[in-house]
Amino acid sequence: MVQSQGRSISGAERLSATSMKSQFVLIVVFTCINCCWGAQKFSAAGMVLQVDSFHHTIRVSCQPIPGYMGAGRLRASVRDAKELVGLNAGAIAEFTLVVDKKSLYAEGIRIREFEDAGQQASAARRLRIVDDLDTNQRSAPRMLRIGESVPHIVLTDQSRNSIDVGGFAGQVVVMNFMYTRCPLPDYCFRLSNNLGNVQARFKKQMGTKLILLSITFDPIHDGPEVLADYARTWKAEDSWHFLTGPVSTDRRLCDLFGVSAWPEEAGMVHSLHTVVIDREGKLAANVEGNWFTGQQLGDLVQTILEQR
Repeated sequence: MVQSQGRSISGAERLSATSMKSQFVLIVVFTCINCCWGAQKFSAAGMVLQVDSFHHTIRVSCQPIPGYMGAGRLRASVRDAKELVGLNAGAIAEFTLVVDKKSLYAEGIRIREFEDAGQQASAARRLRIVDDLDTNQRSAPRMLRIGESVPHIVLTDQSRNSIDVGGFAGQVVVMNFMYTRCPLPDYCFRLSNNLGNVQARFKKQMGTKLILLSITFDPIHDGPEVLADYARTWKAEDSWHFLTGPVSTDRRLCDLFGVSAWPEEAGMVHSLHTVVIDREGKLAANVEGNWFTGQQLGDLVQTILEQR
């Protein structure tokens, strides 16, 4: 017996107190183990750089993942192969990143469909549908699919050189669609600025391994001289070609990549597309919208440049 505040504590009470302390210590230990070694889940989003269906992995240029990493490239396993169906390079995806001691994998992958807050791209798509119906175009041009070869289509650049869009075998081509009078900073200006960032990032590869193309969908107003002025705005080097041509040829090229553009009173209503063609002249990515950064586009280009 011992005395405590005027009361005797028996051996049984001491044993019970010791047991409770032991249980508390075990709870703390297990909690720490779970915190340190248990799987953690993070909400993640970014541009898909590569899909490896054979090894069930993806590479993503992620936005910052709070609590895990800053913006950058990430490689993760995908345990459910069904989640890779329909997922291509250039897609903007959201997913849950699961991290534990021995593995890192993505689950709940969802492709984020582009929705234009300014309604320009949506309006362009609606106009395309109406036009096809009005002209009874039953056999409307089919968009190129990922992995298909880009056809040979010749346009004229800002120096009046003839440039074959599908004629850069052995080089990676990054291509956007724009028009010089576009007044919206988040549209043509932003996509052209992204290509400017690519030019700066891959300066040593420009002209030998990498080509940039900017296609106007307003060839009536954007002749070679106008495009030359626009090219100087971006300090474009010789391997960045700004292309124009006959309306029919221009429309054919736009159709191949799903680009919609229609004149309106103040300019053009148009969609937003940035395309990457691999060394074999095949479509590697067709990125719709402007929900990506110049860094992410550069990461996509780097991934395709590294592929053998």
